[in-house]
Amino acid sequence: MNELATIIKNDVLEILPKIDFRELDGKTILLTGASGLIGTYFLATLRELRNKGVKMDIVAVVQNKFPEYLSYFGENVGFVQGDLTNAKLMASLPQADYIIHAAGYGQPGKFLENPLKTMGLNTTVTIALFQKLKKGGKFLFMSTSEVYSGLETTPYGEDMIGTTNTAHPRACYIEGKRCGEAIVNAERAQAVDAKSARLSLAYGPGTKPGDKRVINAFIEKALRGKLTLLDHGEVKRTYCYVSDAVEILWRILLFGKEPIYNVGGAGTITIADLAKKIGKLLKVPVVFPAVSRSENLGAGAPLDTQLDMTRVKNEFKKTDYVPLDEGLSRTVEWQKILYERIENRE
Repeated sequence: MNELATIIKNDVLEILPKIDFRELDGKTILLTGASGLIGTYFLATLRELRNKGVKMDIVAVVQNKFPEYLSYFGENVGFVQGDLTNAKLMASLPQADYIIHAAGYGQPGKFLENPLKTMGLNTTVTIALFQKLKKGGKFLFMSTSEVYSGLETTPYGEDMIGTTNTAHPRACYIEGKRCGEAIVNAERAQAVDAKSARLSLAYGPGTKPGDKRVINAFIEKALRGKLTLLDHGEVKRTYCYVSDAVEILWRILLFGKEPIYNVGGAGTITIADLAKKIGKLLKVPVVFPAVSRSENLGAGAPLDTQLDMTRVKNEFKKTDYVPLDEGLSRTVEWQKILYERIENRE
């Protein structure tokens, strides 16, 4: 097992003692988006559960080939590679006791490239996946905190919803997720154990080279010797380390009683202060240009993302979170090794 896989394995080993996974024994688990940040940690969890004697059939759907450097987690997994919006691929998937629908890009640049596909992954694909769920099975739909877009008062609670319209720059993503949640709730009305998780800004090891999400892009810049921002970094963000996010997601899938759950971190930070932390970690200068925030803020991006985590705290007693400084340190370690591997190949 290489250094990259070891980083993720160590994170996952912190999750296992916190959750009773025994009901997975003898079951079939279908995971979409298995090579994404969240999907990789789900797959790593299943791998380590197998090591501890839990017997499962695992089917993992990936759009592109699963990374070779994470092959340790893919041993004895039935990989299906291709486009989930393709009807033939969908028809080839087996029936499953547990379905985790985590397919779809979390990067705005990615989900805006093909708006119709973005919508399809969250709507028609979600409907089709429910047809693959065995009677009595459980379903988890990965939604997003972007459904709160347009609201001005934080933190956002699960009983709230955004105010954007269908002409919003990110409508394909926001409306796709809203519709996906509505599909989940329609299934719940038919007594299906299905839940939606509104995930906000998960970060950590497991990302691929060139990931454009803020933390990853900042670290990549810093590794090159200087961290230059495009604006003053005044917007606020609440980040959630990936192992905390996946721990909560497992709890929602296995034990959740409510239709919708927020999944986010515990502390808020400005982008400027985030950049300074990363600059300090990598001992590089952080440069702020003399431009206004409004000139460079991504189209439709929210000014604040803080979620109300009361439901998770009350139902699952989740109060311990990986501190941002520790999470950033692990993420920097991951990206250092990842880019060193690329340079060595070249």
